[in-house]
Amino acid sequence: MAATVQRNKHHVLTEDQGLLIVMIMGNRLSKIYTRTGDDGTTGLGDGSRVAKDSIRVEAFGTVDEANSAIGLVLANKNVPDKICDCLIEIQHDLFELGGELCIPGHIAIHQKFIDRLESDLDEFNKDLPMLKEFILPGGGPAAASCHLARTIVRRAERRVGTLANIEEVRLETRKYLNRLSDFLFVIARVLARIESGQEVLWDRKR
Repeated sequence: MAATVQRNKHHVLTEDQGLLIVMIMGNRLSKIYTRTGDDGTTGLGDGSRVAKDSIRVEAFGTVDEANSAIGLVLANKNVPDKICDCLIEIQHDLFELGGELCIPGHIAIHQKFIDRLESDLDEFNKDLPMLKEFILPGGGPAAASCHLARTIVRRAERRVGTLANIEEVRLETRKYLNRLSDFLFVIARVLARIESGQEVLWDRKR
């Protein structure tokens, strides 16, 4: 029998309801295939089912894609520990952000997440030279992977924006994705200098 979690009048899941969702998801994960999606639908965290190409699924699916792209950055050996620590923390954040999108009414992303991103961004950016030209994605495997992750985060932000046009999406969710793309841009610059000693600049006069 399918279990459905009811939201309270404020559309915020209680702690007990959240625990129930964890238990449900744990049972789902014990078996990789369920056949329930063979009809083109998928289950949200609140027990409802929607089309797999719905904008909500597209939104949290793109967040998942962004998380995987950050995993590619971490797979590079040239990434310093300090950056690795930040990226791993971000991967946890994105898992929670995806959960918020997957469970309508659930709150997972808070201002402190955004504050931490901004603080880390400022720390990594302070020693970088001012940009005078656009940067081409590249500079080394880690830097190029980081640019790819950045563009996927931008796409996730667009998908969430589309969702916000038809359903309620918390501002913190959108702000986090916006800051994250900026953070990844700065990290790509740092990694390019570590890997090749310089960034690849756009040559407008070529």
